[in-house]
Amino acid sequence: MKPFLLALACLACFSAPAIAQLSCFSYKYQQELAKDPSQLRSFQQAESFSQNLLGREFISGAPTGANGSVNLIRIPVVFHIVYNTSEQNISDDQVRSQIDILNKEFRKVHADTGRIPSAFRELAADTYIEFVLARINPQGYATSGILRKKTSASGFVNDDKVKFSGSGGDDAWDSDRYLNIWVCRTTMGIYGYSSAPGGPKPKDGIVLNYTAIGNMGTATAPYNKGRTAVHEVGHWLGLRHIWGDYYCGDDGIDDTPKQGTPTQGCPSGSLFSCNNSTVAIMYNNYMDLTSDACTNMFTVGQVAKMRSQFAAGGPRFPLLSSNGATGIPLPDAEPAPDVEEPSIRIFPNPAANFISINIGAQEALIGKSVTLHNQFGQQVIRKLIAGTVTVLPVSSFKNGVYYIKIGESAKVYKIVKG
Repeated sequence: MKPFLLALACLACFSAPAIAQLSCFSYKYQQELAKDPSQLRSFQQAESFSQNLLGREFISGAPTGANGSVNLIRIPVVFHIVYNTSEQNISDDQVRSQIDILNKEFRKVHADTGRIPSAFRELAADTYIEFVLARINPQGYATSGILRKKTSASGFVNDDKVKFSGSGGDDAWDSDRYLNIWVCRTTMGIYGYSSAPGGPKPKDGIVLNYTAIGNMGTATAPYNKGRTAVHEVGHWLGLRHIWGDYYCGDDGIDDTPKQGTPTQGCPSGSLFSCNNSTVAIMYNNYMDLTSDACTNMFTVGQVAKMRSQFAAGGPRFPLLSSNGATGIPLPDAEPAPDVEEPSIRIFPNPAANFISINIGAQEALIGKSVTLHNQFGQQVIRKLIAGTVTVLPVSSFKNGVYYIKIGESAKVYKIVKG
């Protein structure tokens, strides 16, 4: 991978050739950031971390479960809809269609898997990465994962103004807990751009044109199948364009064929470049610039690169501990001296050493779980209900507010440890 690492070191030293009109401006965006020497070093460190993991095992560096099984990574996502006109204020359904597309494409269960060229089918891989709309905001309260901000700006370019309230955009949520996606009107031919691992946290995330998100509403051909977001999330997880961002360049992935330039439109058949007469270019790869209708795969090597970001010490590792999509929202109600419901009693409140939960006559709850969560919505105790009374030990916990959830009920009980 030395040619690729050399190219990374020179990220701010040259420009990609003007070989086609680019719809993705991630490389140009990262070039600008890399003009700052400290930021260039951060990019290099993130890339070196990933490259050191590649080539070990399939999906190298990834969190794995028992018997070598691949753990599913679930990423909480927050959408910032920054709109100037009502048309740009896309619907919740359109946002949800994009989440659905991301999950199908990243898990390789989309309808176009049968169209992957036979020469590349064995290389096409499931990333074991999924995306979930955030249900808890950074303060711990319930959210839909979709934020809306009206702006006076008529449009945005790849200068990050959309990422800050002070410049007409919307501030990012903590990028160690969420993937931020900004949707707005982009100009100058930009359909999307993304930060890269190692980038500045207040700017971390991806930006999409409101006409290139999901597969309904304002989504417009040739980017009307939600794959612009798939492409940009690939950048966010460390992938480069398949042509390496310069003629016959190196994208740092061993199983992607050499390619001279980005592909435009929706070609067919076998195309060759870079003096390669035996292996065709992979224009159906998500990291090319082919139209949405004709992209359909990540390779095994690309999956390994993306999952390496989540290895311990990696730039995306903190996301594995996020409760943005898995915790319970904080209720607004004030704590009562004791919590009593018909047939359910939780006592004492405040508690010092133990909390007792008496389910009374609700025997259907036996075999279900009771969970205790801290003020951030993080689960700290999980225990099966084996009888009428379940006791939770809390003497070792810090004083403060905690929350109890019983069985599958949406109701949350607030108690105080003191």
